[in-house]
Amino acid sequence: MDPACGPPDAMAEKRDELTPMMAQYEALCRRYDDALVLFQVGDFYEAFCEAAERCARILEIALTSREDSTGEYPMAGIPIDNAESYIETLLEAGYRVAVADQVEEPGESPGVVERAVTRVVTPGTLTEDELLAGEDNTFVAALARSGERLAVAFLDVSTGDFLTTGSSSEAAIADEISRFAPAEAVVGPDISPELLPADRDCMMTSYESRAFDRERAGERVEAYFGDPNRVLGGDAEIRACGALLSYAEYARGGVDEGASDGEGDGSPDDPEEGTRLEYITHVTRYDPREYLLLDAVALRSLELFEPRAVHGREDATLIGVIDETASALGGRKLRDWLRRPLLEPDRIESRLDAVSELAGGVRARERLHEDLAAIYDLERLIGRISRGRADARDLQSLRTTLEAVPEIRESLADADCDRLRGLHAALDPLADVRKLIESAIAAEPPVEITEGGVVAEGYDEHLDDLRATAREGKVWIDDLAERERERTGIDSLKVDHSSVHGYYIEVTNPNLDSVPEDYERRQTLKNSERFVTPELREREGEIVRAEGRADDREYELFREIRREVAEEVERVQDLADALATVDALVSLATVAARYDYCRPEVVADDPVIEIEGGRHPVVERTRESFVPNGARLDEERRLAVITGPNMSGKSTYMRQVACIAVLAQMGSFVPARSARLAPLERIFTRVGASDDIAGGRSTFMVEMEELATILQEADGRSLVLLDEVGRGTSTADGLAIARAIVERLHAEEVLTLFATHHHPLTELAAALEGAKRLHFEAGEDDGEVVFSHEIEPGAAEGSYGIEVAAAAGVPEDVVERSRELVATAAERGSGENDAGTDAHPTGERRSATTATATADGGERPSGSRSTPDSSDLPDDVAAELRALDLAHLTPVEALTELDRLKGLLEE
Repeated sequence: MDPACGPPDAMAEKRDELTPMMAQYEALCRRYDDALVLFQVGDFYEAFCEAAERCARILEIALTSREDSTGEYPMAGIPIDNAESYIETLLEAGYRVAVADQVEEPGESPGVVERAVTRVVTPGTLTEDELLAGEDNTFVAALARSGERLAVAFLDVSTGDFLTTGSSSEAAIADEISRFAPAEAVVGPDISPELLPADRDCMMTSYESRAFDRERAGERVEAYFGDPNRVLGGDAEIRACGALLSYAEYARGGVDEGASDGEGDGSPDDPEEGTRLEYITHVTRYDPREYLLLDAVALRSLELFEPRAVHGREDATLIGVIDETASALGGRKLRDWLRRPLLEPDRIESRLDAVSELAGGVRARERLHEDLAAIYDLERLIGRISRGRADARDLQSLRTTLEAVPEIRESLADADCDRLRGLHAALDPLADVRKLIESAIAAEPPVEITEGGVVAEGYDEHLDDLRATAREGKVWIDDLAERERERTGIDSLKVDHSSVHGYYIEVTNPNLDSVPEDYERRQTLKNSERFVTPELREREGEIVRAEGRADDREYELFREIRREVAEEVERVQDLADALATVDALVSLATVAARYDYCRPEVVADDPVIEIEGGRHPVVERTRESFVPNGARLDEERRLAVITGPNMSGKSTYMRQVACIAVLAQMGSFVPARSARLAPLERIFTRVGASDDIAGGRSTFMVEMEELATILQEADGRSLVLLDEVGRGTSTADGLAIARAIVERLHAEEVLTLFATHHHPLTELAAALEGAKRLHFEAGEDDGEVVFSHEIEPGAAEGSYGIEVAAAAGVPEDVVERSRELVATAAERGSGENDAGTDAHPTGERRSATTATATADGGERPSGSRSTPDSSDLPDDVAAELRALDLAHLTPVEALTELDRLKGLLEE
């Protein structure tokens, strides 16, 4: 946030001398000192002084000036008709924008036109369609503390979606913030900025502490929802929700109770509005423990909503491949289900029943999809209607949506499962609201609601009379030209109208001698004269008065109609929720049928994941072919150590298992031949390297911090995915860390998939009762690595690192030198045990006796790995050499390790 926002210095110095208009501007800048004020002057929004200079620079517009009796002030303006695009640029530059509109017409009162801030636009409080980022929710969060308890509340100001939760754990609250990814966070006293995700573009707003006061916040909550103790319970939640409501009112043009001076114009954009946002009708207090927890790392690693790398496709995410929704409502609902997968098997089965029935009913499903495509975004529509910002076309959009509801209900009339039958009952067609709009609003109304043509003929008798008077006058005028031509004999005479001079009779100069005496000259042109007659003037007055009164009557009627529709906000929101649910279920059914997904079996037993022929839902769509693989983790074998060459599919396999679990728990079919799962409570991932350069943390430090969280919080109801742990330090340290982690997770009976190039870990897995070894194999064809991508029991024989480096384009001389170094290291390390080992293409040497795979994919040890004779080396160097996994070091790493060991020997 630019600290230069606030009252202009040049104006503050001579506040008492400013002209009335500039005094208004300076007062609003003081009032909204955390925002850049855009001040309406005619058809433009203007900024002055320092704000003008910033606007000119950021928006790339002309910097001009305004001069009056008190001095000359820099000025920059943007056209009101195209303001949203400029406001978006200011938001992207880190500004809040306070929009000050003229709240009275020029001439209504003596003196300067009154202006007031009608909205404060911030990243988290957007309601304008032009500024909202697509169909997804845009949340603003509020964080509050009460004693040891923290609470966070989330509000989408455009839809009225409002949720809150609390915890004594800062980590739990941070996880919820990551889950909902708010665009802005309003923080109360004693809240650490570290709770906000550092890798997210989330504006932090330090709102006035009075808004978080328990009594004041409780009053605000009570004004919306009733007794705050009954609705929310905890003081922390009350503080967070109350402050968030206050901030939302402030942003939408209400009274800012957080202002330091206690003053406030608080003028809303429409006199029919109060400060209360009527469309915020309910708040949902939820317990995060009712949902599968996916923290920020897991959300990012599994690519649920955002791709980790550029795939060439914007939809290369889990939401991208399962979203076949027909409406914005359904898209948001589906995202919420993916954001918060369920834990309760009965709730999961309820969704699966609906998906199963819809997947099997092709005609009904396709008919539903077609009908749902006709509905508008009801949540945002009713929000605009309730805020008094809807125009007549918005009301017609609501009517169009209501027209589609009976057809959607009909498609669900014969549903078998409880969930679909319940939705059929919940689809209230709001016949009374639809009838009101049909009878009251013109079929094709104009955009402007103040210029007539909005209210339908026959709705209001008085309006019809005024319109009839205006029409009769215009008919009389239309006939006037013919009558006057006959009376005057001037064939070229015509009757016309201009916005400046009104109605007139025009006569060309050669015919001026024939003009009757009752013609009164109105305007002289180069080749003609314009006249009026007393009768024309009288008729014009009747028309103007009738049209003006008709426009005023229409505007008054439209506001009444809009208010009447707004009173049904809760019914509209309930309908929107039902339509959204139907759309989300139809989407999941469509994906299941189209891409051969199966219904998972969800059990309430001890943790188990059994998948046959599983596929990664995203990767299979981005490749021409995909090799399915199964997975089994249960009470007997909870941990699998996975080895295999680079690029063989280890990371994809692990993510695939997690994505299938997430899909199953959100109530979706899954990409597999069969799947049997018990609901997981958490999924932890450490897949792929990342660092925090800005925070001064290396890749290894980030990895260790994430591992610390996993080891502290993972339990028997968790799934942990680990990939290449310990690669950011020395080989000995990395192997030791990886082994200790495996032992810890095995002891804690955590469901774990552990991919590694530390092959000694495979021997550890063979020795642990609750672990097993899996691997991806590869071979060579004409010198090129060929991957099977099939997972098999046992340990991999090599990593083919040098071959992959060659395929990636590493210079040939480096590749060949790497082969020499690996071969030399293998020869030096073989010693007297050469007869007992087999050399592999990468130079790795394995014991001639290997582990034998058991029938269920587990293994039992049947031999031990031989080690090289290093008695002629110093103990420390020998230990380092034993720990080296040379076959799986990069060429640069191999050279570095050899140079370091040489240094140790020389010492």
